[in-house]
Amino acid sequence: MRTTQRRSLLKSALAAGVGLCGPRLGGAPLPDNKALPSVPFGKTRLSRLIAGANPINGYGHSTRRMDDLMLNYFTTERTTDFLLHCEQEGITTWQTSWSPKVDQALRAARDRGSNIQLILLAAENDRSPWQKMLDLKPIAICHHGGVTDTLVRAGRAQKIHDYVKRIKDTGLSAGVSTHNPDNVALVEDSGWENDFYMTCFFYVTRPAEEIRVKLGDEFIGEPFLSEDPKRMTARVRQVKKPCLAFKILGAGRLCGTQQTVERAFAFAYANIKPTDAVIVGLFPIFNDEIKEDCELARKYARL
Repeated sequence: MRTTQRRSLLKSALAAGVGLCGPRLGGAPLPDNKALPSVPFGKTRLSRLIAGANPINGYGHSTRRMDDLMLNYFTTERTTDFLLHCEQEGITTWQTSWSPKVDQALRAARDRGSNIQLILLAAENDRSPWQKMLDLKPIAICHHGGVTDTLVRAGRAQKIHDYVKRIKDTGLSAGVSTHNPDNVALVEDSGWENDFYMTCFFYVTRPAEEIRVKLGDEFIGEPFLSEDPKRMTARVRQVKKPCLAFKILGAGRLCGTQQTVERAFAFAYANIKPTDAVIVGLFPIFNDEIKEDCELARKYARL
């Protein structure tokens, strides 16, 4: 980014109170070397690295066997341990959709002293149990990105807006998730009441016909195009509302080496606003990805 742009973003971040924070696990503060950079979010603050839940919920965006491996690994007990470990490394917030396993694991973590904050992803037509979601005391609910993209494409964006208003009626922060940068512009131009966005670095819901026009061919599986992160982050920098960027590692496609992972983190934090955060799905089956990614956040999320 040009120096003038960086200075401008720095001023806005300082004005918004960007700083460091660490959770208090079981009432004990974290040591300073574990605190992650944080940003304001509604009535609270978020660590600039948020734990995602696609691996926990078996969404590998790869193969069915990978999905099964993730689900088999993340038992309720391991999910509880995962949340506690995230907090011990400085992560203050978990973003997930609701499921019985999520419900049980979070309650068990809280019984063991966890104060991790919850952001839920849901939509009217996915039959998410509204009261059970509220019973978990989330700090925010965000409209599901895949559903957002489908409804906008069908000319039914008002259903998304209605869901945002339903969330706002509870007093919680309301978000809109999307994989398409144009949908962020649509919501902004429409003046909706949402408090934040979840913005995917890859437009994986791009219609097949659009891909055929661009490439003259079809993808097998989901389309992960290398220039998509630049397109989404350009949109992110245009909006004032907080954006929680996700799939910064391309659902594992940028995890070939530690160097590619580090480059992805560096790109993400350099190209979103200083008042934004990233959501990363963590699958610590072979190594301690929680610790490794927190170290990268401490390195690149600082101003």
